Amino acid sequence: MTAAKEKLVVTGMGAITPIGCGVDKYWDSLIEGRCGVDRISRFDAENLAVKIAAEVRDFDVESYMPRKMIHETDAFTQYAYAAAKEAIGEKLPAAPERTGIVMGTAMAGVATTAETQEILTNAVHKNVGPRFVPRILGNIAAAQIAISYGISGPSSTISTACASGCDAVSMAAMMLRAGEADAVVAVGSESILCPLVIYSLANAHTLSRSNDDPLHACRPFDMERNGFVIGEGGGALVIETESHALGRGAEIYAELAGWANNNDAYHVTDPDPEGKKAAQCIASSIQRAGLAPEDVDYINAHGTGTKLGDSAELAAIGAVFGTPDDSRQEGGTDGSDGTYHAGPAISSTKGATGHVMGGGGLTESIACIKAIGTGVVPPTLNLEEPEGYFNIVAGKSLRRHVDVAINTAFGFGGQNASLVFRRYER
Repeated sequence: MTAAKEKLVVTGMGAITPIGCGVDKYWDSLIEGRCGVDRISRFDAENLAVKIAAEVRDFDVESYMPRKMIHETDAFTQYAYAAAKEAIGEKLPAAPERTGIVMGTAMAGVATTAETQEILTNAVHKNVGPRFVPRILGNIAAAQIAISYGISGPSSTISTACASGCDAVSMAAMMLRAGEADAVVAVGSESILCPLVIYSLANAHTLSRSNDDPLHACRPFDMERNGFVIGEGGGALVIETESHALGRGAEIYAELAGWANNNDAYHVTDPDPEGKKAAQCIASSIQRAGLAPEDVDYINAHGTGTKLGDSAELAAIGAVFGTPDDSRQEGGTDGSDGTYHAGPAISSTKGATGHVMGGGGLTESIACIKAIGTGVVPPTLNLEEPEGYFNIVAGKSLRRHVDVAINTAFGFGGQNASLVFRRYER
C-alpha cells in the first residue's frame, strides 16, 4: 500500500502554550499581540542570572488526563498528551493499526531529572521512585497517547534539538508516503524549566537577561536583541492522506505540501553565519511542494532572538527569496513608509511564546495553518529596529491573503528543518 503521489492533509490541531491552552485561545492571543513571558513562578529563581520564562499558566491538567497519569508523568508528557487530545477529538482518525504517532522533543524529562537528583543528594534516606525512568524517557509521551487511544501503528520519537517538532511532522509525512499508515498524530512538546538548564544556557550567553522587563525580553530580529527566552508547551497535528480524509468526511485545514531536513555540518552550537545549508533546506522543502520561492506568502521564522541565530536565518531567507538592499528600501514599494515590502511576510512568534523548542515546530505550524485559514499574519513582538529590510511583520498583525506558508526550525548540532503548508484545494 502506498500513497507516494497523494496529497497529505491536516485534519486536526491541538496546542498548549504560554499564551493560551487550546488552538483558539492560542491563536487569538497570538494575533492580539499578547506576551507570555514573565518572572519564573515554578521555583525560586532569585539567585539565578535569568529569572524570566514563558510558562504555561492556565493549564487545567485534570481536564485532560486522569490523576494517576498526572502523578506518573513529566510536564512535557502532559503538554503532549493534552495537545494530542485536542487534535484527535472524539475518535481516532483511522483504524488503530493504521494510525501512527511521532513525537518530537529536545530534552524530554530533564527538569524531572534535575529535581530528582537534587532531592536525592539532600535526602537522608536515598530513595528514587519506580516511575522516575518512565517519567523522563522521551518516547513515553507517545506511549501514553498510544495506550490511551489504542494506537498500535508505527510509533517513533525524534530528538533533533529545536528542530524536533518540525522533524516529527516530516517523519509523519514519510510514514504516510510509505503507506505505513493512513493517519499519523505528530506531536511536539517541551518543559525544561529548572536551574540546571538555566545555568547552562545562561553561561553559554544564549538567554536574555532582561529580568526587569519580561514583556520585552525576547526581541526576534531586532538590532538590540540579547538572547532567547525559555518557553514551554506542546502542539499536535493529525495528518492523513487526502483519500482517507475525504473518505471519512474529515474537515481539512491545509495541505502539508513539502518538508525537508539537513545539517549545517559546521558547529555544535553556532549556526553557519552564511546560512548555506539552512537555505538549501528551505529551498528543498519548497521544491518538494512543487512550488517556487515567489509562491510563498508567509514565513513563520525560527527567530529566537539570539544575535547569531537570527542573522544566520535572515541570510538563509535572503539566499532563497532574495536579499533586499538599501536602494530597494528607498521609498518602499508603496512609496509611503520607507520599508521593503516585496517577498513573503515574515514573523517570529517566539516574542509571544518564548522558545518552546520541541513543541515550537508544532505550535508554529499551527500558526502557519491559521494564517492560511484566516488571512491574518501574526506579529513579531518587540521589533523596533529590524536587521535589514526584510518584510518582517512587527508590532501588530497584518491582514494578508496567504496561500502558502513555511515554518522553519533550527537547532544545536546544525539541525535544519522546514515545512510547507498550502491552502487545500480538492
